[in-house]
Amino acid sequence: MTRHILYHELSDMREDVRAFLDRPKAILIGGEFVEKASGGTFTSEDPGLETALAEVPAAEQAEVDAAVDAARSAFEGEWAKMVPAGRAGCMFKLADLIYQNLDQLAQLEGLDTGKPAHIAAALDIPFAAEVFKYYGGWATKVRGSTLDLALNPEQFHVYTRAEPVGVVAGVIPWNYPFAQAAFKIAPALAAGCTVILKPAEQTPLTALRLAELVVEAGFPAGTVNVLTGFGHTAGAALAAHHGVDKLTFTGSTDVGRLIAEASAKSNLKRLTLELGGKSPVIIFADADMDKAIPAAAAAIFGNSGQVCNAGSRLFVEASAYDRVIEGVAEIGKGMQLGCAMNAGSELGPLMSATQLQRVSSMVEEAQRAGVTVVSGGSQGGDKGYFFEPTVLTDMDPASSIATDEIFGPVLCAMTFNDDDDIVAAANDTNFGLAASIWTGNPGRAHRVAHAVKAGAVWVNAFGVFDPNLPFGGYKESGWGREFGIEGLNAFLETKAVSMHIGA
Repeated sequence: MTRHILYHELSDMREDVRAFLDRPKAILIGGEFVEKASGGTFTSEDPGLETALAEVPAAEQAEVDAAVDAARSAFEGEWAKMVPAGRAGCMFKLADLIYQNLDQLAQLEGLDTGKPAHIAAALDIPFAAEVFKYYGGWATKVRGSTLDLALNPEQFHVYTRAEPVGVVAGVIPWNYPFAQAAFKIAPALAAGCTVILKPAEQTPLTALRLAELVVEAGFPAGTVNVLTGFGHTAGAALAAHHGVDKLTFTGSTDVGRLIAEASAKSNLKRLTLELGGKSPVIIFADADMDKAIPAAAAAIFGNSGQVCNAGSRLFVEASAYDRVIEGVAEIGKGMQLGCAMNAGSELGPLMSATQLQRVSSMVEEAQRAGVTVVSGGSQGGDKGYFFEPTVLTDMDPASSIATDEIFGPVLCAMTFNDDDDIVAAANDTNFGLAASIWTGNPGRAHRVAHAVKAGAVWVNAFGVFDPNLPFGGYKESGWGREFGIEGLNAFLETKAVSMHIGA
């Protein structure tokens, strides 16, 4: 049966959103807006209606070279000369401008990604603004330290300096494009670096609007540059560029490997890689089910499952299994699918026809292998890239549906009997990004949290994100951490200075 979808009308958009879409799009290089790029243009699409939104410049090698030169000039010039309080002021001003344009940014984000605009207005856009405010505060607190040598302390005065790594390229994904732009740009600026942002080709619009706000905020020319284009051209050129000192990337593990290879073959640039996940949600029978069941549903269905840390593997203690599965499935069945500007939309479409085909094919393959579809399992609606919230059971834990990242609203549910079994099952993956543990036993909570191999572990909660809380993965989920002082340090080099003062 075709599921009811809420479709919006493009006439519902704000006037300032329409004005932005109607005017020519321009990339930002060295403080100048450039409408023409060597790769021509490409089309940004509304994935809910499958209609074109705007034509966007496709930057390639020439534009990458120009942006790197502009970033280098700013790094060695005006941005470097600006006092830390001045850099912080620019970041605070940008955060204020984001708040002032929140509703416009939320609609643009919704139209480009398909996610409900009211969710972007409540979560994505404000969080990005707070990240700029948080790291704006760090800009005045970068410091080194003095220390004593272990073997000859009396003859040397020794200190360290924390210095910016240099020109940074930030390559971001399409699932949270505006927030991800902040995650890459803000800590780099706080450290004193300059930045080139390359948004995903599927979702370029809010990055281009952010470029306008950067100029309005008064950043020196070349401090932040924004290039729209394709991963295999602009993204690859940044990864291989000798003038880029660090690249920070969020996306798939496969692309992360390509970036690591390109760095190794060029200048061994510093890398932060936030990659894929297959995160376990573990529910013990003594958990508060009134909280655990809705959280398990939100963990996989939120943002249509297009989340790196999505709780895509659900493990439930055997005695509580039926109740939990039934509860999560019922929540999924009751969720309203819809387009970005519908106030009643709870779940938007998948990002593209390619993503819809991937998710559909994986579920169909699992069904042929004997997996049970408890709920969902089909495309929703007669247009748009919608896929129903889906719960699967009875799968082989070693099957592709249980081990590979799906990036859709598809939950793989399994049972366990004791603590040792669940730790082994949770860790039986190439990924290690996040995990969620639900139990009323504090001792068990600590034991399992310590044993699970994941960079973020949430106990009786899911998806705790904060600018002060480091986030990143073990194993194939990436290198390094974002947020917190760890995120700042990722953009700093440590210089040790030893000054002889003895006779």
